[in-house]
Amino acid sequence: MSIQVGSVRIKEPVILAPMSGVSDLPFRRLVKGLGAGLVVSEMIASQAMIRQNRKTLKMATNCAEEFPMAVQLAGCEPAVMAEAAKLNADRGAAIIDINMGCPVKKVVNGHAGSALMREEDRAARILDAVVKAVDLPVTLKMRTGWDDESRNAPHLAKIAEDIGIQMITVHGRTRCQFYNGKSDWDFIARIKESVKLPVIANGDIITLDDVNVVLKRSHADGVMIGRGTYGKPWFLRQIIEFLKTGLRLPDPPLSAQFDTLCSHYVDMLHHYGRESGMRMARKHVGWYTKGLPNSAEFRAAINKISDPDQVLSVIDGFYRPLCQRTGVA
Repeated sequence: MSIQVGSVRIKEPVILAPMSGVSDLPFRRLVKGLGAGLVVSEMIASQAMIRQNRKTLKMATNCAEEFPMAVQLAGCEPAVMAEAAKLNADRGAAIIDINMGCPVKKVVNGHAGSALMREEDRAARILDAVVKAVDLPVTLKMRTGWDDESRNAPHLAKIAEDIGIQMITVHGRTRCQFYNGKSDWDFIARIKESVKLPVIANGDIITLDDVNVVLKRSHADGVMIGRGTYGKPWFLRQIIEFLKTGLRLPDPPLSAQFDTLCSHYVDMLHHYGRESGMRMARKHVGWYTKGLPNSAEFRAAINKISDPDQVLSVIDGFYRPLCQRTGVA
């Protein structure tokens, strides 16, 4: 079940997606500790990395617990991308991933992200510069194309393979779809047919049944999970067990979910500082508690609290009665 990406062996081809504002060090460390084969950093602007921007360096920080970890870079200048790749290689990244899939306007307007799928020559120069700059494996994440009239991912994948890219991840939408419509898992099979590299399928993989279907339709070698991990950092472990044995592991008991949330929250306070960590953790608290009794009122209350310790107290007061009802307090 493992895949080889250059010199790096990924034991389980179930990968945490790079997600802005989500796949930071606390979340990557948590998901990796629960079994993920590979975790990928938030997308980092290569120019900002070179300027040693404090926030960007914080986003890129990695630790031994998450090894192997990939750093994803975005940019439009080959020399700048190459220099940023070197910096991250020196800082302990195991893999450099190049973003050619981000659909966000400010990224695209800077001729980066999915805009590069419209400029194959520039894309090729960036890929070549980064591959030559580091001894690490270099991978690529992209979409199926810019729009329905130019779904050139199979051709760009072949260019990438010839340059020396070691793995390709495909989000099954065009840039112009953003996150609307459905991910085209069948089209990913066309990319898989065009190269001999490992191909990873991404997009709309929310349940174990989705995993089954996407692998059959895309013929991909593995899956990358994004939104499916919101409030469920254990989801990748469930996928791994499902692929190995066919067993559908249940979600952890509510008491274990409570413990996971609390440790995640405290880790965010340590990583970002108490006030920033508290604010950034609010979305995670919302995802963990979604669907629980009276969770809407709980989230509204949490979002008004300015004391990080009081937040923990309110979380405890919300979960303990629920755990007692299930007999696991």
